[in-house]
Amino acid sequence: MTKADIVSEIAKSTGVEKVQVQAIVEAFMESIKTSLTQKNNVYLRGFGSFIVKKRAKKVARNISKNTTITIPEHNIPAFKPAKSFAEKVK
Repeated sequence: MTKADIVSEIAKSTGVEKVQVQAIVEAFMESIKTSLTQKNNVYLRGFGSFIVKKRAKKVARNISKNTTITIPEHNIPAFKPAKSFAEKVK
């Protein structure tokens, strides 16, 4: 399912125009991105959590040059589904 599909589904079920739904979906995603870039987690009860995970420093190999490189510690965004949501998917 793409963002366009989500917008169509919401517009069909609510009766709101697609243009308005598109703006709302964009604003929702932008607020999640902003929160995560500020290292704040987003919790949506019954759905899941968008969290910032810390990846540890590690050593990797550059295969083309046959050398080792060090990847520094960094943060990545992640999604953790709620238990009820995970159960429905199973």
